[in-house]
Amino acid sequence: MQAYQSDPEYYTGRAFGLLESAEDGTPGAVAAFGDLPRDENGARTALARQHGFATWRELLKHDVGDEPFARAYRAIESRDIEGLTAIVDEHPEVVNVSGTNGNDLLGMAGATCDERLSKVLLDRGADPARGNVHGWTPLHQAAYSNLPPLIDMLLEAGAPTDVSARGDGGTPLVVALFWGNREAAEKLAHHSLAPGNLRVAAGLGRIDLLGTAGGEHRQFYRPHSGFPRWKPADDPREALDEALTWAARNDRTEAVEALVARGADLEADVYRGTPLLWAAAQGKVAAVRKLIELGANVNAQATFGGPGHGKDVTALHLAAQNNALDVIGVLLDAGADPGLKDGLFDSTAAGWAEHCESPEALEVLVRVAGDC
Repeated sequence: MQAYQSDPEYYTGRAFGLLESAEDGTPGAVAAFGDLPRDENGARTALARQHGFATWRELLKHDVGDEPFARAYRAIESRDIEGLTAIVDEHPEVVNVSGTNGNDLLGMAGATCDERLSKVLLDRGADPARGNVHGWTPLHQAAYSNLPPLIDMLLEAGAPTDVSARGDGGTPLVVALFWGNREAAEKLAHHSLAPGNLRVAAGLGRIDLLGTAGGEHRQFYRPHSGFPRWKPADDPREALDEALTWAARNDRTEAVEALVARGADLEADVYRGTPLLWAAAQGKVAAVRKLIELGANVNAQATFGGPGHGKDVTALHLAAQNNALDVIGVLLDAGADPGLKDGLFDSTAAGWAEHCESPEALEVLVRVAGDC
């Protein structure tokens, strides 16, 4: 693997991510450790060895300089189409080189949300099926970023749809559904429903599959190590409650209603967010209305996102963070309390709006608080 960064903090973050992925049992990450201990020191050494260095210190001392891979990476970061084209035409081998944790240029290009960069690389032989040590392929990245045009491009180039990343069942479709990226999910679902479990049926709104889909292949539960570790239980009730959050975050109101009728708990916080919190965070107005109609507590406080992000948060906090004015209106009309404070920052929803630079949400919430 080719080193291409000079920032020590970058490598520290990648080592932490490698350790987290290995703890999840992801094969590529487990293999990277070999006989090294699965701790922070072992992760640093494993990362150094991936790059051809014996020690962490040697990796950090390495000067990437003007190496072609590093130059291509910088062109991608700056979205320099002409620069990237010139580099890969002069050094065609770089499209097959992998950087830290197995990330290649095509995977990096997808993270910029500029499909033109990916096209340059695909036209020059980049492999759309190659995954990094987490199993994450360019198609996973396109699903994560909700980029239907890039999904089309990758599928046409032969990208596989049934590969799992970060745990069994973590296909590109599941990644799209995790974030409520309906456009990406619907495009991927035309090619594959893998893994076809209850969370997928719920997220796609496939009422016809809800009665037959089960809770298997749920080892994928986070798209990156910013979310804490969790072990899904082999419990049909937990899978049912979790599926409700997947229906909510994808605005599938019929699936929401069907799952609640089957006994799904409106207040269950199966993994970092109740159904209402997920719907509010993703700006899914119809799902927010439906959940409230079915009896969801508009002022319920629960976890959300990473451990340093959401503790005792309400749906109003999350809607304010994302400037989701329609959702804020529905929540306030249903009795959401703008004075409630979260458990980490001791802040109201207005405070979240201010911190996250959501000016319209801040204006609404300040006005409402003044009227109370």
